[in-house]
Amino acid sequence: MCLAFPAKITEIKNSFLATVEHSGIKRETSLMLLPEAKVGDYVLVHAGFAMQIVDEEEVKIRDALIAEMNGAERTVHEINKI
Repeated sequence: MCLAFPAKITEIKNSFLATVEHSGIKRETSLMLLPEAKVGDYVLVHAGFAMQIVDEEEVKIRDALIAEMNGAERTVHEINKI
């Protein structure tokens, strides 16, 4: 099974190569499928390619859900203000 993960673009080296970061891990990612992405955008990365620009709020919710699955206290309600 393959999963895409959200990461923030921290640097664009040329039109088609970016450095992305998530949880302190930096990786090189191709922007060939998403040339409109810019520094500061959050993108879904799959197999080394940025596939879609995502909202920062969605990334926060996803991270909170993953933390809960790993035993952290419930925080999703705080993010959504439910």
